[in-house]
Amino acid sequence: QVQLVESGGGLVQAGDPLRLSCAASVQSFSRYVIAWFRQAPGKERECVAGITRSGSGTYYLDSVKGRFTISRDNAKNTVYLQMNSLKPEDTAVYYCAADFNTVVALRAYEYDYWGQGTQVTVSS
Repeated sequence: QVQLVESGGGLVQAGDPLRLSCAASVQSFSRYVIAWFRQAPGKERECVAGITRSGSGTYYLDSVKGRFTISRDNAKNTVYLQMNSLKPEDTAVYYCAADFNTVVALRAYEYDYWGQGTQVTVSS
């Protein structure tokens, strides 16, 4: 069983940075691909960024490339999402998810474990 806890969300202004953290309670954290998803009201949940088990491979949604950076610290069982130059359209609930896999899957149904989510609101 994997438990994920997100933190770091909040209300910021357009252009501000924000860093999200996802802490996992599992012994074999380094065996899981971790991804960040987001869901805005009335929209489907979409994969924003993902990182492979070792951290050597990453994925980014086109709209966040160059602004968001995903990283992980396997010694701390934690994944981070550094979000820079935030835009109002980044407003959503952000979730981290874990998948016992070797590649970053992009569909929410492919992930077995989810955190409770953290709200990110970007004002214009």
